[in-house]
Amino acid sequence: MQRLLVIHGGGPTAVLNSSLYGVIKAGQAQHLEVLGARNGIAGLLGEDFIPLSERSDVEIAALLHSPGTAIGSSRTPLQQQDYPHLVKILQQNQIDFVLMSGGNGTMTTAHKLATACRPTGISVLGIPKTIDNDLGGIDHAPGFLSAANYIRQTVREIAADVASLPIHVCIIELMGRNAGWLTAAAALAAKPTERLAPDLIYVPEHAFDETQFLHDVQAVYAQKGSAIVVVAEGLKNAAGQSIVPTRFKAGRAVYFGEVGSYLAEQVTKQLGLKARNEKPGLAGRASIAAQTKRDRTEAIAAGRMAVAAVLDEQTDQLVGLLTDHNAKTHYELLPLAAVAQQTRVLPAHYINAAGNGITTDYRNWLGPRLADTPLPEIVNFN
Repeated sequence: MQRLLVIHGGGPTAVLNSSLYGVIKAGQAQHLEVLGARNGIAGLLGEDFIPLSERSDVEIAALLHSPGTAIGSSRTPLQQQDYPHLVKILQQNQIDFVLMSGGNGTMTTAHKLATACRPTGISVLGIPKTIDNDLGGIDHAPGFLSAANYIRQTVREIAADVASLPIHVCIIELMGRNAGWLTAAAALAAKPTERLAPDLIYVPEHAFDETQFLHDVQAVYAQKGSAIVVVAEGLKNAAGQSIVPTRFKAGRAVYFGEVGSYLAEQVTKQLGLKARNEKPGLAGRASIAAQTKRDRTEAIAAGRMAVAAVLDEQTDQLVGLLTDHNAKTHYELLPLAAVAQQTRVLPAHYINAAGNGITTDYRNWLGPRLADTPLPEIVNFN
């Protein structure tokens, strides 16, 4: 019986386990022994594998509504000299296929591992996974749509709360180190007939000017008596530096300071306005309640396709999600070398000229991809 190893890397999503579901079900159908590396690459290094093929149908089905990752993940750093050792471990454990789910860093690792494995015949494939949606070459990654849905609904609810007692400048800080795809999703918080969209949105792709920011906030507050401001955690100034000091950094793992808290403090100090900071943080990527059907379905399909691809002797490829003009998804294998370590940023035409909002082009792009999850009605008699 051939053996397939699944490795998860980086932060989880609301549908990472759905991709795992797709892998297990496809593996079972092809009579493969499916294993999971416990806690990512660390599990491979320690030869610590979780048997998955023989799990009960109930357990496997529960993956579809389980947040996080059922096999664990990691951000274990690797050096070039580590790859021959990994190949040796795979050979010793009679692993025929390796599937790696993750973002930019994981796809770089997958490409290097695939290159090292070529002489052995071991196939290595990548399954995309990132809420940041910053993987190059694809339209969107599994995990992004559910996170985007969470963001637009959460911002919408906060906006309704602030509208009920309009005395705050409310700053909402969202995940996004270098790319603003997720932060921009807040622009879809309101239906066309509502006034629940954020007043200002700032993404990492546009240089942040604190003086202009304070001017923008003052202008909105003067008009409305309140303001909803959405910011990305990775905001940078014109010099390309974070607007707050980095709290921790280890390799690609960067933990920024409290951008939202800092900006709320500046609003209070400089403008004399009551300001508060909201930071959904991990809730934005862990929410099963916000999981969309399309995201789950695509994650499953990506897992299934990855199994089919390695059985077809494909290697060093990424299962790419692409869309047609109707926003319908299709899947293609893309060379890992072309997408590894390539951060896909928000195009300039999705950001308004002032750098404090999102254009209709972005709304027209994301809207159809969230069409299967309509926003609930919010009533306001005032």
